[in-house]
Amino acid sequence: MGIMADEMIKGGGEVIGVIPQGLAYREIAHEGLTDRRVVGSMHERKLLMAELADGFIALPGGTGTLEELLEVFTWTKLGIHAKPCGVLNVGGFYDLLGELLDSFVRYGFLKEEHKELLVIEQDPEKLLDAMAKSEESLKTYKF
Repeated sequence: MGIMADEMIKGGGEVIGVIPQGLAYREIAHEGLTDRRVVGSMHERKLLMAELADGFIALPGGTGTLEELLEVFTWTKLGIHAKPCGVLNVGGFYDLLGELLDSFVRYGFLKEEHKELLVIEQDPEKLLDAMAKSEESLKTYKF
């Protein structure tokens, strides 16, 4: 995350960091952000990030990334927000996630139209284009 933030700042972008107070003291919090917000808990962190975001993109990461991705994807599916969710599938990292979602559909735990609310692409430009289309369709989506 730090490298991504550094590159965004170098390119003139705005970077808002949201970190729980407990982690801010245990981890080295990024000092060069445009805006850093310290919150009380991970739940508050996710809620604030969701409020601040226009959409969500998961890059390859660990279990925390997966948990956050699935939560915002579920919020989209439930109509809690109408923001596009995407996965940048670098080197096939998220291929198994796509297969897992396909199995959810196959076994009746997820509708195909809900699965399609999560955009998975290997090319960043294609991902952004598909998310823009998803954002438009979410404006009229019936939850």
